[in-house]
Amino acid sequence: MDDLRRIDLNLLLTLHALLAEKHVTRAALRLHKSQPAVSHALAQLRDVFKDPLLTRRGGGMVLTPRAQELLQPLEAALGQLNALLHEGEFDPSQAARRFRVALSDYAAHLLLPALVRRLRTQAPRIDLAISQASREAMLAQLADGEIDLALGVFPQAPQEIVCEPLFEEHFISVGDRQSLPPRGELPLQEWLSRPHVLVAVRPDTEDEIDASLKAKGMRRHVALVLPHWSASTKVLAGTDLILTVASRTLENVPRSKGLKLFRPPLDLPRFAFQQAWHMRRHNDPAHCWLRGVVLDCSQPTCSV
Repeated sequence: MDDLRRIDLNLLLTLHALLAEKHVTRAALRLHKSQPAVSHALAQLRDVFKDPLLTRRGGGMVLTPRAQELLQPLEAALGQLNALLHEGEFDPSQAARRFRVALSDYAAHLLLPALVRRLRTQAPRIDLAISQASREAMLAQLADGEIDLALGVFPQAPQEIVCEPLFEEHFISVGDRQSLPPRGELPLQEWLSRPHVLVAVRPDTEDEIDASLKAKGMRRHVALVLPHWSASTKVLAGTDLILTVASRTLENVPRSKGLKLFRPPLDLPRFAFQQAWHMRRHNDPAHCWLRGVVLDCSQPTCSV
């Protein structure tokens, strides 16, 4: 405890902003301080920790090994202090907070409109900063404290990441009506031989469908990989392409002219769509409240 007397605890907030932003100006904006004040604080922190903490590389700044070691314990300590100060006092109507949430086009389509309406009504001073990343990147960002919450499918999350199911999903296929048989379904071999569309942030991703096919000794031909759920159905019209995605992605497709939904001609595993967070956030009252709102907003409005 005596070591704490050597440092102004406000410096730890500045340290957290600097390690998260890796940029003095952005850290100053985040803290609502001037850039010279943050630069002065960085000099103090370098003296306290006997380490540069941030060093220049190329056109930006990177964390030193010592700074990387500090990030997770600092996140945990500040989270615990925040929970200690505000335990039992959280009032969403009065709280001022900014949450960093990573999600895909799919989650944005399903959850974001209802979530934003709920926040504007119940918690108008709580802000969201939305980002998009692969599931592997989301888990890394949770571990590093770069985001507060991730929405997606996380079958192999590390032990320190908590995952909560929001709803169960299944796969459905869709294609141009003119390219499909009159009854609208394809036999397995024809479904496999058709060119497929894969929605993925990374082009080399193997999703649950390909993993399931591989386990059965089968494979499909992926002719198009794109990162946008919203564009995935628009490329199908007038082609022989097949798209197989989570069913709730296609809630509005039956009203789209020329496209036909049908069940894939093989058993594909159902899966849980989840929200995930790091253990350091687990007891944060504001974070708990946000997770409850996300759960409420995720309930299916219809099924395919």
